[in-house]
Amino acid sequence: MTETDLMLYLHIPFCRKKCNYCDFLSGPFSPEVRRGYLDALKTELRARCGAVRGKRVSSIFFGGGTPSLLEEEEISGLMEELRSAADILPDAEITIECNPGTANLEKLKVYREIGINRLSIGVQSADDEELTLLGRIHTWEDFLKVYRQAEAAGFTNINLDLMSALPGQTLTSWMNTLEKVLALTPQPVHLSVYSLILEEGTRFMEWEQQGKFCGRWALPSEELDREMAHETLVRLKAAGYHRYEISNFSKEGYECRHNCGYWKRREYLGLGLGAASLLGAERFDNERDIKRYMADPLEGRQSQKLTRREEMEETMFLGLRMVEGVSRKEFQDRFHVTLESTYGAVIEKNHRDGLLLSDEAGVRLTERGMDLSNYVMAQFLF
Repeated sequence: MTETDLMLYLHIPFCRKKCNYCDFLSGPFSPEVRRGYLDALKTELRARCGAVRGKRVSSIFFGGGTPSLLEEEEISGLMEELRSAADILPDAEITIECNPGTANLEKLKVYREIGINRLSIGVQSADDEELTLLGRIHTWEDFLKVYRQAEAAGFTNINLDLMSALPGQTLTSWMNTLEKVLALTPQPVHLSVYSLILEEGTRFMEWEQQGKFCGRWALPSEELDREMAHETLVRLKAAGYHRYEISNFSKEGYECRHNCGYWKRREYLGLGLGAASLLGAERFDNERDIKRYMADPLEGRQSQKLTRREEMEETMFLGLRMVEGVSRKEFQDRFHVTLESTYGAVIEKNHRDGLLLSDEAGVRLTERGMDLSNYVMAQFLF
């Protein structure tokens, strides 16, 4: 990926049902709304891609929601529009998020045929009781079936999303999920491992406020959450995964190109309901009301011109998410000032506290710094 490349994100906001922890812009919609939305998305796709002609597309990400809820011909239609509207590199990474409750062998084969080369499967847990609590529509056996089908369809680049620190979860039950995932043949080449965060507007937050997360379903303590994270690091390292971002682990060469672009502040174009974009020094957010979006997908877009200071802040708190950290040379090339002249005192303090490593190449979080990443990153805000 180079500075002149562009990433594309397409938001598919449809779900069979809303998960209990989810605050994403998504939910169940009627078939009529689905058809109208896809027509609007194609209209936006043609217009927005036309406005960035000359940019080469290095990655495409179908996110949601549940993109695998769409029929084969609907995803194929979107790919056809993309190929005619955008200059997609031959080796572009093309990812689709997949829910085990909505995928099958026929869909997966079509994905490969139309050029999708990476799957991101939302597993979350290997425990069916935990999956029911989360509001997922699949079981562990449903996932195993889809995983075998993905291999049969020709997918070798597969990410699994996992979630720890769930209500009632113990270190033993979490490690059981991890061990079941690592026992898969072949092993997934990428794992995204997140601790549960209670978000406003979700059923989980409502239950927490009602005092329902207690006793058997008590939320893990902060200490247990950290113990889960530490044991995850140890086990995944032993299994041949390397941590390249706070929550992401991969086999060598299978780091997610698309997400790395976000953390390195590469340009990306977001298409669809509520989708975000970064073009030059300007951020954009699409209309969030689905009826207004369908009425005119090019209206309702909000923009923010970033100041130089804001770009510096983003460079630090996004770049520090990655294990490699922030490059001194890249920072100086971009802003024509050194890291030390801008953030010297902050770097020195956190280096002294054992939260940052600082050397000739750049600055990066220590393992302890990763545990306290929000605290460290906040200090890079002017």
